Formats: sequence, C-alpha cells, structure tokens
Amino acid sequence: MNVTCLTFNPFQENTYLLHDDTRECVVIDPGCYEKAEHEQLKQYIAENSLKVVRLLNTHCHIDHVLGNKFVADTYSVGLEIHPQDEQTLRAVPTYAPAYGFPLYAEVLPTSFLEEGDRVKFGNTELQVFFTPGHAPGHIVFYNGPEKICIGGDVLFQGSIGRTDLPGGDFDTLITSIREKMFALPDDVTVYPGHGPETTIGYEKRHNPFLR
Repeated sequence: MNVTCLTFNPFQENTYLLHDDTRECVVIDPGCYEKAEHEQLKQYIAENSLKVVRLLNTHCHIDHVLGNKFVADTYSVGLEIHPQDEQTLRAVPTYAPAYGFPLYAEVLPTSFLEEGDRVKFGNTELQVFFTPGHAPGHIVFYNGPEKICIGGDVLFQGSIGRTDLPGGDFDTLITSIREKMFALPDDVTVYPGHGPETTIGYEKRHNPFLR
C-alpha cells in the first residue's frame, strides 16, 4: 500500500491518498479548499492513474472536510464518517465564513463507519477504530500487514489532539490513545492530521502527555 500525504489550507492539514497495485485509491480527510489545491490533488490522481473509490473522514472539523465536496463530485464517491461526528460536520457551514472559508460547500455522508468495520479497496483492507476525545466521532484507519495507521488528530509526534473544541474531552482522548493506539505494535507508523509521521513506540517513550 502506498501512502501519499498532501498538505493543504492554512491549518496545514494532511490529506492522505492510499492505493495499492490495483490503482484503486481512497482519499482520507481532503483539506483542499483553493482551486490550486483542487488541481494539485486532481493532478496527482491523474498522473498516477488512480481510481478513487472511497472518501473517508477521520473526523469532521473544518480543516479536514474542506475538500469533501470536490472529491465527492469529481470522482462520484459518497462520504463515509462515524455517525457520532455527523453533528460536527453539519456545524461547519455555520462557522466556515468566520474562519475565512466563505466558499465552503457542504456534502453529507452517504454511509457510516463503526468500530470494527473494514474498509476495502483493491487488495487492501483497513480496520476502523473508534477513538473519540478530540472529536466525538473520531476514527482511525489501521492496516496491520503494513503496520500503518492513518490517525487524524488523535496522536501527533510529541503531542496529542486538542480537546477544547465542542465535543472534545481530555480524559476520553487519553483513554482512546492508551486503549486503541497503544495497543498497536511499537513499529506501527502513525500518519497524523498535522505534522510529520511518528511511531507508536516513539510516542510511548517520549510523548509528554502519555508518560
């Protein structure tokens, strides 16, 4: 499985494209807002002859959903989120202009993902883990054979997701990390929603929020 990170919007949000040798591709948390960002995403997909088959959100804060409609419309795919984050998604239009995104266009989910579900594309399968705390319906996607986790805003290199937004809770987030993320092997690479990738083992040893 190939993991490609494209960083978009003023929040420097990491958008991920996953594909295998079948060229089927999933787009996770498209943060592309400006036309140039749309073109960058579209160009990468075209140049690599990818077929977008699924659109996933780890959670629905504004910086992770700005490109949902573009991807959904361009590639005729439905949006998949955890049901407990639908309220988070529906709130985005109410504050998007104040955050500097007056052209935000909403797309609502066509299906939902729950703990234990499997996301399949090509010859690849991702496990869904429910990891609330940063957002009420936050999920992460894990591929065991290749030891890769697309982690959204749960765990960062040397840090954790903020918990002061609506639906956030510090104790819940710490529990999600300890019970879900830290249950993974130490050599699993975590690709977060912002900043560089890290590993489970590194965060167990060095993350100041989790010692």
